[in-house]
Amino acid sequence: MDNKIDTSVPHSARIWNYWMGGKDNYPVDQEAGDAYAAIAPQVKIMARASRDYLIRAVTHLTRDLGVRQFLDIGTGLPTYDNTHEVAQKIAPDAKIVYVDNDPIVLAHANALLYSKPPGVTAYIDADLHDPETILRRATATLDFNRPVALLLMGILGHIEDYAEAKAIVRHLLAALPSGSYFVHYDGTNTDADLMKAQAGYDDTGAVPYVLRSPEQLAAYYEGLELLKPGFVSCPLWRPDPGVSPEPTYIYGGVALKS
Repeated sequence: MDNKIDTSVPHSARIWNYWMGGKDNYPVDQEAGDAYAAIAPQVKIMARASRDYLIRAVTHLTRDLGVRQFLDIGTGLPTYDNTHEVAQKIAPDAKIVYVDNDPIVLAHANALLYSKPPGVTAYIDADLHDPETILRRATATLDFNRPVALLLMGILGHIEDYAEAKAIVRHLLAALPSGSYFVHYDGTNTDADLMKAQAGYDDTGAVPYVLRSPEQLAAYYEGLELLKPGFVSCPLWRPDPGVSPEPTYIYGGVALKS
């Protein structure tokens, strides 16, 4: 792996970190993030909504459904309420495997993504394009004879070929036992400003991200049992009591593999 961190080109994980109010970003990321937000200001709302959705989904899986194993692929830069923090606050024995293949994410993960016994937090340096390697290395920490929650949060848009993205989801899910869960979200192509901003971002030299239709994203869940309220705009997925959420342009859901 090339460990050089290039600070001359904007980076999606660092830009997302900037939009979420984090500090692990550089001027080039801030400039790209501001340019994007100038065209599509709702992207900052989307970034925060995505983390709120992760918190609610992981809480429900851990507290209400008894899940104790999580495979979080494309984790990005640590910010607040990361998967292991949410899960292990409820179940201290929860095991979380994070997967990414970016040197800056790796550096931060090694420093920040840790837990105390009896819980386990591990990190795998691997590429989503190679799901078999991810699965093989995850078995060092996770027991694939017991349910696993597979998290693909905002990462499948980086797989430019839609057929490949669907095949990756199928490959990963096929290795998981019955009683496992699929948790996902991605951005959609349902807003003209967002599409325009994304096109400008893709021209910066950063890794492109494909905004897809809700129908395309919903197809990732074929053969699974979606939990209520189904596949929806993320703020509408089991909002906290007393909250009146506004839908935004990220869609996701939590589904059971029976």
